[in-house]
Amino acid sequence: MSVQNPEEVIDLDLPPAAVRGMTQLNRDLFQKTVALPALKVRKELINKVMKALRNVAIKRPGLKRVIEDSEDEIYRLILLDPDKISCLESFGASERAILKEYNVDLEVRKHNLIMTYEHFKSEEILKAVLPVGQDVTTGFSRIGHIAHMNLRDHQLPYKHLIGQVIMDKNPGITSVVNKLNIIDNTYRNFQMEILAGEDNMIATVKENNIVYEFDFSKVYWNPRLSTEHGRIVDLLKAGDVVYDVFAGVGPFAIPAAKKNCKVMANDLNPESYKWLVHNCKVNKVNEKVQTFNLDGRDFIMGPLKDDLAKQTEAIALKENRTSIHIIMNLPGMAIEFLDAFRQLLEEPCTANALPTVHCYSFSKCDEPAKDVQRSAEHFLKTSLEEHFSVHLVRNVAPNKEMMCISFKIPVKVLCRNLMVKDNTEEPAPKRLRSEDATVAVDYSDL
Repeated sequence: MSVQNPEEVIDLDLPPAAVRGMTQLNRDLFQKTVALPALKVRKELINKVMKALRNVAIKRPGLKRVIEDSEDEIYRLILLDPDKISCLESFGASERAILKEYNVDLEVRKHNLIMTYEHFKSEEILKAVLPVGQDVTTGFSRIGHIAHMNLRDHQLPYKHLIGQVIMDKNPGITSVVNKLNIIDNTYRNFQMEILAGEDNMIATVKENNIVYEFDFSKVYWNPRLSTEHGRIVDLLKAGDVVYDVFAGVGPFAIPAAKKNCKVMANDLNPESYKWLVHNCKVNKVNEKVQTFNLDGRDFIMGPLKDDLAKQTEAIALKENRTSIHIIMNLPGMAIEFLDAFRQLLEEPCTANALPTVHCYSFSKCDEPAKDVQRSAEHFLKTSLEEHFSVHLVRNVAPNKEMMCISFKIPVKVLCRNLMVKDNTEEPAPKRLRSEDATVAVDYSDL
């Protein structure tokens, strides 16, 4: 231990000024010497004393709080937080009592410690490297072994350094990527560049106890939607029917099948479809999920329509409590597909058989709930009145919200023929023959 003229502790969390402006990571330049307060404690008492001093001992990444005393092998040094301890009077009464009980030398010594790159946090490193006053980005979405970042323009000259720091400081991250454009294509994926690490985009993630595998560079996956996936799945019960129009790799479809729902899942992206099929097999629900690789509108007006007609008829006959759910998670345009449900079925169905739609949409309006309601009513060509709910999923960007509107499709929208034949055997009024009699049914309140 060195005690001669130790360096004064200043900015323990600030790397040396020499790192400012570097664009290629040089870990050696992060080395600096600091003087830390320390207590000299007999090694057999370390555990007992440390328990009492745990709140004032130094806490830095990769830094040992207890080190050997180079001057005496029967002692150890407890390194203390310089922001909390500078002298004996800095200790609380209870801490001083413990030190006195174990006859600890109460002299607060100084120990010169060499700090290195390993001892700094990613935020501290990047704040020291980037120009003074510029925003520092250390946040990312984690997709298995991949860290996905959205760097700003002023950070791009430092992008490879940023990627390396993120990989160094986050165990398990072996690849760091940066998004190059917004999600504006048909398949909902985006161009990306590798900032650091391996060129391996095949990710394995676990969400709500279900495993998914996919090529992150070719499909859409957002870990921030985990709570929303769980919210919708919690609405389902065994035996329910689920149509997932924009299924992706299966974050709604597969947990729904795990709950013993009947599921039909569709996605236009061939890669998403491939991994959807794969994930159904991985999670052993491939016999419970029918998969399709169609445009959303074609899926609605084809397989969904055909199966929905059968399901609504079965529900009406059985008078069971089965519910039907249609999930439309394509927030950029899903709401524009709602017109596909207009007069989709030939025959009317009972109120308990009407499907519930969960449709996602972005909104940049001051009143996003009303905005999404108006858009849904526009494409449905009807008023939803008070028979709907709107849920705020998440804030995507400043003044941009992701919303989910849920509602039962009004029977006057869904069904083409609202004139139902009266098949009762009671004589019709005015002696009309039963096969000629028809009754006009008002579904406006359903």
